[in-house]
Amino acid sequence: MKAMYLTALRQMELRDVPEPFIENDTDVLLKIEAAGVCGSDVHYFETGRIGSQVVEFPFVVGHECSASVVETGSAVTKVKAGDQVVVEPSFACHDCDQCNMEREHTCRNVLFLGTPKQVGGCLCEYIVVPQENCLPTYGEITLEQGALCEPLSIGIYSVQQARFKKGSNIAILGSGPIGLCVLSAAKVENARNIYITDKIDTRLSAAQKIGVDYVGNPDKVDIVEEIMAAEPLGLDCVFECCGQQDALDQAMDLLKPGGQLVIVGIPRTDMISFSADKFRRKEITIKYIRRQNLCTQKAIDSIRSGKIDIDFLITHRFGLEDTQEAFELLTDYRDGVIKAMINM
Repeated sequence: MKAMYLTALRQMELRDVPEPFIENDTDVLLKIEAAGVCGSDVHYFETGRIGSQVVEFPFVVGHECSASVVETGSAVTKVKAGDQVVVEPSFACHDCDQCNMEREHTCRNVLFLGTPKQVGGCLCEYIVVPQENCLPTYGEITLEQGALCEPLSIGIYSVQQARFKKGSNIAILGSGPIGLCVLSAAKVENARNIYITDKIDTRLSAAQKIGVDYVGNPDKVDIVEEIMAAEPLGLDCVFECCGQQDALDQAMDLLKPGGQLVIVGIPRTDMISFSADKFRRKEITIKYIRRQNLCTQKAIDSIRSGKIDIDFLITHRFGLEDTQEAFELLTDYRDGVIKAMINM
């Protein structure tokens, strides 16, 4: 089969490798149909690491995908050959303290698609996963929508964890794919006023199409001054979705006393900081988001029901052989890119 390997920083190579095969009776052999390129994949492409997770080249990245079932193990009952599925990329052990507390996303023994020293990614033609990681769509959503369920599940989980009240005033700092997924989920939960920022105007335009009360580019305007002019008492909740220190500083200024900061973005640095004075005097609550937990099915259901329209995220499409071009586009934020989709 064909697989796209990351062979060095900003270098990818399409290779012929043996097809995977079923080893356990609960395994499912999948043909990858569509794979989204995530910001974390771009981290590996550009820097070779995310914190302590360091790539050993060559390595296949990618974890946002939909697939068709090719073959099933003898004990598989959940899916059958020909079914279309969304792939849940996180493999939990179901036996540790975290799993027993229904925190499978922080499983002590978790394996995650496209993560160094864990499991190879989905930028290839075939993969094998346990049946529990195959969520059937029954053809009720498209294959591309299926690949978007993973980032959408993070948006849903982030809003779920924030637990803001109906009618709350919120901001989303960073309107890349994850920020826009948070926005989509927040709209369903009836946030009252939504303020969104980004340094790329085309991404702000995408947010406006969903419906927000304010968009601002922090490279062009003082977004804190403008938002606080509209909300002099401050905001109930701020979602930081770009992994930037500047955005964390802005969040501290925007939040009202007793407000909540929800950090979703992945920083490129090992350390982030907060103003102890503002943190303490405002008694800010911080919630840090780790991927998502049991929200992939909620993402499928939200798209299937029409509650969330996610198709607008995809701005560029590529074949597997053109994956390098897709990653370079995203790394350099060129051509108004939001989400690049690899179609097999």
